[in-house]
Amino acid sequence: MKILVIGAAGTIGSEVTQALQEQHEVVMAGKSSGDVQIDITDPNSIHAALDKIGKLDGIICAAGDVVFNTFEKISREEWDVGINSRLMGQVNLAQIALSYLNDNGSITLTSGIVADYPIAYGVSAATLNGALEHFVMAVSHELPRGIRINAVSPTVVSESLATYGDYFPGFHSMAAKDVAKSYLRSTLGIENGQTFKAFAGN
Repeated sequence: MKILVIGAAGTIGSEVTQALQEQHEVVMAGKSSGDVQIDITDPNSIHAALDKIGKLDGIICAAGDVVFNTFEKISREEWDVGINSRLMGQVNLAQIALSYLNDNGSITLTSGIVADYPIAYGVSAATLNGALEHFVMAVSHELPRGIRINAVSPTVVSESLATYGDYFPGFHSMAAKDVAKSYLRSTLGIENGQTFKAFAGN
């Protein structure tokens, strides 16, 4: 299979890429790195990258920015970062991808644990992750040609605890290589319209 991984240089994306490369052709993408560059906030960038790559069997998005701030202080501009990237960036990617995916292809998007377990400063992330998960469930009924769509909702990964651990007091972290298994399940399996919860014990 030929699979595009967006965010391939990231902590989770690199583990997904490594796991897939054993048996599949992986195209690595990022904003400023990889085989192709792609900015999911820009539909023109998405089109340009997919035009360059050609037909695919799977697309994985392990990217999507969001701003952490209190509800009292978060600005509209900070909301828009997440709206344009975490939510609409991935929605636009899914819509545009339909023209580039082979029959029975798959799309895997990324939400996050705060959709289920809110944290301080995380109101934007919780709202947008939840919206993305509802989008995946709803749109799965409309996709043509046997194309499937799922989301993966990771907990904080162990490798990122030094940076993000203070936001997740008492949460169980998970190694990125274990989170990557949910992306493989989505891409290589048969399930559709699901959000795979890559966390336990929370």
